[in-house]
Parts: sequence; structure tokens; C-alpha cells
Amino acid sequence: MIYTITFNPALDYIINVPGYTEGVVNRTSKEKILAGGKGINVSTVLKNLGYENKALGFISGFTGQMLVGMLDELGVLSDFITLSEGFTRINVKIKADVETEINGQGPDITDGAIAKLFKKLEALNDNDILVLAGSIPNTLPATMYCNIMERLKDKNLKIVVDATGSLLTDTLKYKPFLIKPNNFELGEIVGKDLKTDDEIAAAARTLQSMGARNVLVSMGGKGAMLLSEDNKVYRYEAPVGNVVNTTGSGDSMVAGFIAGYLEKGDYDYALKIGLSAGSASAFSQNLATGEEVRTVLAQFES
Repeated sequence: MIYTITFNPALDYIINVPGYTEGVVNRTSKEKILAGGKGINVSTVLKNLGYENKALGFISGFTGQMLVGMLDELGVLSDFITLSEGFTRINVKIKADVETEINGQGPDITDGAIAKLFKKLEALNDNDILVLAGSIPNTLPATMYCNIMERLKDKNLKIVVDATGSLLTDTLKYKPFLIKPNNFELGEIVGKDLKTDDEIAAAARTLQSMGARNVLVSMGGKGAMLLSEDNKVYRYEAPVGNVVNTTGSGDSMVAGFIAGYLEKGDYDYALKIGLSAGSASAFSQNLATGEEVRTVLAQFES
């Protein structure tokens, strides 16, 4: 079974506001509400690709219940812990001449709620996949990902970490199955402006020497690179298409890689599916459907 954790999920309220002006009443021309959060995005795309999974995390209030209802409609299983105070945050994303985002704070997560999460995680079985994605709320210790991996170190799990900075690097001693920095984040970690494929591969190898089994580097419009645990480098340019929305494309790449790996156990194929899923989401207003991913994948097979 595949599990994802989203510590601070959200309802993303996306509004188009032509001619947005501060200090006056503005009116939207289009609006929609989506279930948000990196782990939730991974869960959604995995489901779209035909892989059952379960989204874990914390919800609260009427917005939390709405979030669960939206996931139910998408066919995504969830097992959230309900907090007694606060409400699941709302992130407002204003699409105008200059895009603006206002992200909510989210509810406080208590020690008791964390204990409930650990209990759920301790029930995971060998060969399960666990995805730790996104930032940690400031009400929790920055060591939360490490705390989870320490608890689960005796289980034969494949743990995927999609985070930045020390939140990522601190987990490497636990030998995660996959990490997914982008090329800019990778450069920040190694303290170097990475300009060539050779430099990116060398930086990825540094993270691998620190413990990561597989390093997947997303490179935006330049595609992606994978340094696999058998010390091979796989590199593909980005598929051709019209980019309309990059939100969730990195999460989609993670989901696609997991799906591809589970399908064939082949890292080259996993990278192709991952890049196809990330690109398909970028080519769509919403997260990629299975059909959209397969359409993009055909570019690699032609």
C-alpha cells in the first residue's frame, strides 16, 4: 500500500481577477476550489494512474470535512486525524497580471494528535511506500520527518521525501528510497550554481553519498534527471506541450515515478512516467488524469 502524509493540507481557492487593484473592490471572472497539499496532490495523481493509496494527515473544522468530501469524490482514500480546534486552512491564489498567493496558517497540531499519527504509521507493513511531502507547520519540530523515519527504521519501507533544505538533508541518514529536489534546491544544498548536466549529476551524487538511494532532479522546462541506486544516470528533456499551470507538477512527477516503478521495477521507465505526469499536470488546469499522462508518455515511445 502507498501512504502519503500532508501535515498542513488546504483548500486552494483559485480566483481569476482581471485588472486586480489593491484598495478597491475587485470581482472575479472565474473561481474554483481544489484539495491542496503536496501529499494530497501525490495521492490524487497516483489514484488517477490506477494506484490505490491512502492520504494521512490532520484536518479540522468544516473546511477539513469539505476536504475529505472532495477526496472522496476523486476516489482517494483518506485516514486523517481530526483536530478538536481550528480549521483546515484556505489558501487564496489570485490569478491576475501579477499572481498573488495568501496561504492560511492552519490549526495547531497537538502532541496527542502526533501520537495518533505514529500509531497509524506503526501499522504499516514491509514493502509499503510512504511519501513525506512538503513543509512542516511551525507548530511542529523541524525534526518531524526524522522522528517518523526513526520510528519506522526497523520496517522494510520505501520512503520518499520531497522537501527542501535541512528538512530534506537531515533525513538522508535514514536512506530514503527516493528524494526529489529541483535543480535550484539541489544547488542550494551543495552551495553551487548548477549550470550543466555534469554539475547536476555530481551534486545528486553528493546527496546519494549522504544516504539517498535514488535522486530525482526536476529541471522545469529542461526535463529531469535520475541518479539511480545502481549508479546510473538517466536524463530526458521535457515533453513538448503548452504550459498553463505548474502548481502540483513536481508532486505529479513523484506520483508518476512511484507508479512507473511499481509497474515495471525499471528506473528508466519510472523516470519517463514521472516526467510525463509532471508535464501533463503542467499542460492542464488541474492535476493530470491517467489518460493525459499516457498521451504525454507517447512522446517517449514514438
